[in-house]
Amino acid sequence: MLMKRFVAIVALLMLFLTAFAAGTPRAQQPEGADSLRSVFLYTEGVKALTIHRDTTRGRALLEQTLEVDSLYAPAYFALVSNGLSNDPKQLSQWAEKAYRQDTTNFWYHRAYGQSLLMAERYADALPVYRSLNERDPRDLDLYRILAALYEQNQQPYSAIATLDSAEVRMGRHPYLSKMKRHLLVQTKQTDRALEEAKTLAEEVPYEAEHHVALAELYGISGQDSLARRAYDTALKIDSARLETLMSLSDFYNARQDFRSMLWVTRKLFLSDQMPLEQKIRRFELFTSELEFYRANYFQLHDLASLLAIRYPTDKRVVELYANHLIASGQLEEALQHYKAHLKDEPLEKDYFLTVIDIESYLERPDSVKKYVNEALTHFPKAIELHLAEGNVKYRMDNFAGAVSSYKKALNYTDTDTLRSQIWGQIGDVYHAQGEASGFLLKKMYQRDCYKAYKKALKYNPDNVLVLNNWAYFLSLEGKQLERALKMAERVSELTDRNPTYMDTHAWILFRLGRLEEARQLMRQAVALDGQKSQELLLHYGDILHAMGDQFMAETYWKKALERGYDKAVIEERMKRPKVEKKVQNK
Repeated sequence: MLMKRFVAIVALLMLFLTAFAAGTPRAQQPEGADSLRSVFLYTEGVKALTIHRDTTRGRALLEQTLEVDSLYAPAYFALVSNGLSNDPKQLSQWAEKAYRQDTTNFWYHRAYGQSLLMAERYADALPVYRSLNERDPRDLDLYRILAALYEQNQQPYSAIATLDSAEVRMGRHPYLSKMKRHLLVQTKQTDRALEEAKTLAEEVPYEAEHHVALAELYGISGQDSLARRAYDTALKIDSARLETLMSLSDFYNARQDFRSMLWVTRKLFLSDQMPLEQKIRRFELFTSELEFYRANYFQLHDLASLLAIRYPTDKRVVELYANHLIASGQLEEALQHYKAHLKDEPLEKDYFLTVIDIESYLERPDSVKKYVNEALTHFPKAIELHLAEGNVKYRMDNFAGAVSSYKKALNYTDTDTLRSQIWGQIGDVYHAQGEASGFLLKKMYQRDCYKAYKKALKYNPDNVLVLNNWAYFLSLEGKQLERALKMAERVSELTDRNPTYMDTHAWILFRLGRLEEARQLMRQAVALDGQKSQELLLHYGDILHAMGDQFMAETYWKKALERGYDKAVIEERMKRPKVEKKVQNK
């Protein structure tokens, strides 16, 4: 049967053909009268589209048809109906030309209307759909579109009249009734909308959606007790219906009855109809405000636990539950939660990294080392893990081991920015190793530090941390101060008033003897820091002392002591002889 139908179609097409060239847009033309040329090209185009699925060749042949006969309506229609342009404006122009050539053709007429909607020419589409509706008054979809166009053109009363007409002709339709209620509420005809909803709920009493619509309108009109009764009816029909529960949740939320809203949310979280993404998004919304979180902690904890039970291995839920525990101050519980998922399949590197981060925060280097080693057996090429291994060795004063781990990380690094950061860390380790060594070794490690910093800046000349540290270490040595100043000035250009970096800049100015500039910059740094850093307070006191302001110098040294600075260092400074008060110009 299918073969006969296919043969018949081909035979019909072949009435207009003598040859068919599949490889080029230009088709061979039949010998004979020119009057057949446009028909031939059009038919070839239709064959290319429908049989061979070749849209490029099909469009080319249809456009050739229109070159021969610019009034050939079927070609315009074929271009539109096959969507042979990504430009809605082009499609609407083709559709209009087809329709203008044959206004009696309903398909051309409808395609023209649809193309106007795609081009968002709603004002132009309105009269077209009005005439379509007159031609086919039994098509419900035309009433829907016409009503929507009236609303778009700010004619809600005409939209309501259109929907009334559909109802008179074909009875109530749930979707059109919903549109009508929306328009009635929009035009402040709530009582009429309510009557419409009542009637529909009475006519079709076993459909939960009609009772929900009634409940929503009762809510809009301020009749909350009747709204709850309608919701109860809807829930009796289908207690797990997603749309009912979401509407009821919105009802309670609008009245700030959060306890009831969260009770409904629990039902939503139990529903398999609600996608997990929506559940997570809703929970994150609830926990985004700290006061709401605190006031409803127990219900929110119940929701988080419910998700953890229903989706035990989903990474998003694992992290959601852990974040909930951390936000509520249960860091140890969050840590145990992550540890319980370290053997989930597939293995998650992020879980290991989080365990390592928490153990590091809790200052448990042995535990950090244990989980770093375990993670590296599963993810031997993970840069983050080699860096974490280096960090824990650094904290345990295993400087050589730290450098070794950082250099392993370099083997898997594929960006210059990250290479610069790692070489900067290697430089920091060498500096710390030098500080912990004797004089001769200190000098050696200091050179290694600066070599590492040089490599870091080779990969990223604007590595702020390296520039700052290198400049500060030079200032402590009292060497290459002009070079150090250039580094500090570059850091100031790259950052926005960071107190630590301003301290370095000021300290270098101080070592250069530019005391007034140093004082002004350090005063800003101390103010921005809120007088929290003992190092900044000490330096500010040193600068003030050098300028002869002994009273204020001692004041800031004492504040540094209060913040925990070494008492012996402060006592030594307090014994320094006073300096004659002076102000140096730039």
